[in-house]
Amino acid sequence: MNIVRRLHEAGITSEHAYAAAFGSIGLSLLSWVASMKAEQAGVERADRWGIFVGEWAPTFFGLGLALAGYEEQAAAPAKSSRSAWLDHPSEKAG
Repeated sequence: MNIVRRLHEAGITSEHAYAAAFGSIGLSLLSWVASMKAEQAGVERADRWGIFVGEWAPTFFGLGLALAGYEEQAAAPAKSSRSAWLDHPSEKAG
């Protein structure tokens, strides 16, 4: 979790990771089309480019899930560090 903590401290959120994942899916399609039109190597080469970039998406989705879990854990203690048993009855009603 050290990597996830450092990413979180650097300001990267789970939303950033999810956006990168969806962006890599679009970039995969774009690289496939660009390879088909710009290179004479054929479909096989374009497929390799598309697959190479497309493999980034699961990594970014995994980082997004890890960051989301870390964000949830980081927010949990901030919500309430007091026990419900210690709350005064008048505070519960308000």
